[in-house]
Parts: sequence; structure tokens; C-alpha cells
Amino acid sequence: MEQGKKHDVNAAPEQPVLSESELLKARKDNLEYFVNKGNVPYKYGYDRSGTIAEIKERNGAVAEGVEGDTVERAAGRIMSIRAHGKTTFANLKDFTGTIQVYIRKDAVGDEAYEDFKKMDIGDIFGVEGKVFKTKTGELTVKADKFELLTKSLLPLPEKWHGLKDKETRYRKRYLDLISNEEVMGTFVLRTKIIKEIRNFLDARGFFEVETPMMQAIPGGAKAKPFLTHHNALDMDLYMRIAPELYLKRLIVGGFEKVYEINRNFRNEGISIKHNPEFTMVELYQAYTDFQGVMNLCEELIAHLAQKLLGKMVITYQGAEIDLTPPWKRISMKDAIKEYAGIDFDSKSEAELEEILKSKEVDVRPGALRGELLELVFGELVEPKLMGPVFITDFPVEISPLAKVNRNNPAITERFEPYIFGRELANGFSELNDSEDQERRFRQQIDMDTQGEVAKAVDEDYVEALKYGMPPAGGLGIGIDRLIMFLTDSASIRDVILFPLLRPEK
Repeated sequence: MEQGKKHDVNAAPEQPVLSESELLKARKDNLEYFVNKGNVPYKYGYDRSGTIAEIKERNGAVAEGVEGDTVERAAGRIMSIRAHGKTTFANLKDFTGTIQVYIRKDAVGDEAYEDFKKMDIGDIFGVEGKVFKTKTGELTVKADKFELLTKSLLPLPEKWHGLKDKETRYRKRYLDLISNEEVMGTFVLRTKIIKEIRNFLDARGFFEVETPMMQAIPGGAKAKPFLTHHNALDMDLYMRIAPELYLKRLIVGGFEKVYEINRNFRNEGISIKHNPEFTMVELYQAYTDFQGVMNLCEELIAHLAQKLLGKMVITYQGAEIDLTPPWKRISMKDAIKEYAGIDFDSKSEAELEEILKSKEVDVRPGALRGELLELVFGELVEPKLMGPVFITDFPVEISPLAKVNRNNPAITERFEPYIFGRELANGFSELNDSEDQERRFRQQIDMDTQGEVAKAVDEDYVEALKYGMPPAGGLGIGIDRLIMFLTDSASIRDVILFPLLRPEK
């Protein structure tokens, strides 16, 4: 609240309420006040004695009403101001927490006290003084001196209303972080999750690497790429849809365990599950297969839950999900029988197409049986997989980079884990037969009618395989979706700091 309207922000707003233009003018006037006094309202730094959390920890044993022995210097954003004549209380917030500040006119002097009256909620200031504990047990800095560090010219969202509009929260994430502590907590946990993924893989001998974001031929997944142009070389390039083919080149080159955590880009729709740029961890391990990386997948996710949440049973959108390994494993056909009551092998192509048309699912003319299997699974089974559950035995037609099953050449050694009806990852025994790989690439091009795959075979990758790639297992996990589950976030936009949005104007 502005000058002349300062009060406890937990109380209802007083009347009359200043208009937006009056609020802005009041802050501009307060800025001019400091400038005219020669007090630079945008300082270069401030020598804190510690974060607010550290100050509170150091002074936790201070007795009620007794000042501590140490002079503390804290800095942060003013979140509330409560004036009572010749004394004022304010709440000061930094990244680690909030502490109360007590300013007495007789302690700081008349001029300084008048200066504080020109400060507004949202201003960033530093305060120096000793800490004491109030009768209610609240640690408080009794100010001996203070200074304005940064003047805020726009008011924060009112505490009693908060920043609730989701569109505004996504567009102005900085206000979302200031106003909603649970949002800050989500993104702090995001950072910890990614760090712990690295710790987990590093401890198992994996090497973190980086591969190109711009590629001459998009590959490693079926998705529509973003096109860009390199002026100096006068050539079109694609933002990568996956790092897979470059990471496997490294396996050819002699690395045995590699991973990359980075962004992928897919020129597709936006939903609560999809953002055009998203973060993945993708890894490859020589001398293992899809069973090995499937085990690694469930071990990693269970480790994250236990390490960072302290539990294996999480609640996501009201549903309890037990991440304790081992997870259920079921073939795609058996899942269709169990969850949809359809014996896929007993149905003709015409019957399957009729089932899909009744669900208003578009079927590509001449679709192969493996494509129909994927469509039936996606429509009738996927939403029911609360999981965690591994779906295995994907048809070869939709798995161009996976080895065929050693006992059945119609399916591949591929898996996808599902939680809450959503695919979380993808993994398989890597195809390392160069001739089979080239055939699969060409078949994928022939099947594509939506422009979702490259129209040229990655000849360099095929050549790399001809030099010999050891048996290997690969795994890619969507980090944004994983974080959604571990933070109980309904939308992918809630776990991406700056999701893609249409321009406001």
C-alpha cells in the first residue's frame, strides 16, 4: 500500500482505495523525494551479515524482550508496513525467508524516520540492528540504521487478493515468485531434482555431454521440427527434436555411459502436457539392453522421491501413486486386453479402424497394423494407466530406432513408463544394425504424411553404425513431466519458469 495508506496487509483494505494512476504518482513522488535529498535510490550493493534464514538461526536462542549481542545487517523486499505513530513494523523478505523489522523514531532519528515514511511495499532496503524476540516470540531486527537499496515504482499484487490469474502468473513469473511462496518452492525443488538426477547418474559412472541444438537433419524422434536459417553458411537448420543420434555416435566413439540434460524443440501443440521447448534427460549405456535401462528408470525416479520428498507414495491431483520398485510391466497388447477388453490379435484391420472411427480418431489411409495398435492403445488404454506401469513390446512400425524383440520380429524391445495416464519416458534396446537402421529410416519416411519426420536419411549416422556400435540401452525422461508429478502441479506451465505464450498485444 502506498504512502499515507500503510497498514497491516493481512487486514482488509481501507477506504478510499487509490486509483492506479494515484498509486503510480505516489511512488514517483517518493522516488523524487530521495533523489532531491541526494540519496541514490538504486544502490550498487549491500554488505549483509547473512541471509534472513542465517540471521534467524544465529539468533534463535535470544530471550524474549532481550536484544542479542550481535549487530546484524539484513536486506530484502518490504512485504508489509504497519505504522503506529512514532514506531513502525515492516516485514522484510529475501530468498530464504521473512523477518520483522522494528523502527523507532527515537532510535533512528527524526530525519531517518521521515525517510522511511517515503518507502513503499515492494521497495528493497537494508537494515542494521540487533535482534530481539517480541512477546509473541517473533524474531525482530530493531533498526539502528537503514537505507533504501532499490525503489519500486509499481505496486505488488495485494496480499489479500494475491496473484491468482494464471495467464498473468505465467507472463509475469517474477510477480508470481514474489507473491506465491508455493510457486517459489516448486522451482527450488525443480533445481534440486535436476541436480539430483546428475548426482544419481554421475555416481553410476555416466559422463555428462553436450550435443548440437541445431541440426542439418532432425532425428531421434517423430515430431515436427522448428526451422531456422544460418546466414553465413546459407543453409537451413532445424532446432533439435532429440539428441539421440548424436549421443549414440558417442557410444560408437568409445564412451560407454553418457547423458545429456537439455532442451528439445517440437513445433506442435500447447497443452497442460506439452510446451514447444522442454527439458529432457537422455542417456545411453553400452553393454546393456532395455531391461537394464528400465530398471535404471524406476530406480532413478524412486530415488528422487525418497531423497527429495522423503517418501515413495506421492499424491498427484488427488490420486495416490506408489513409486516403490519394481513397477508393473505389461505388453501393449496385454494392456489393451486388460484395460479395454479387446483381444487385438482377433480383430481385423477393418474392425480396428471401425473402433477408432467410433472414437473420432483419424486413421491414416493404408495404416499398418502396428500403427493401429498404437492408436487403439492411445485412445482406449493410456488415460487409464494411473501407474506407475511400464508398457512394453511396441510394434516395429512405430519404433524405428529400437532393436526387434529377440523372440518376435514383429515387436521391439521398447518400453514407456506411464503415471496418471501420461507417458513419462521412452527407452529401448538400441538398434545397432546399420542396414536395418537404414531400412527403418526409409520406411518411416514412407509412412509419414504429416511432415513429422525428416525427408532425408541421416547418412552420417548410418555410416557411424557401420563402424560398429556395441549393444546398448537408451532412455529419455521428460523432466518437466517428472517435476509435475513430484510437485503435484496440474500443468506443465506450472513447472516451466517462462512457458511459451501468445503475445499480449
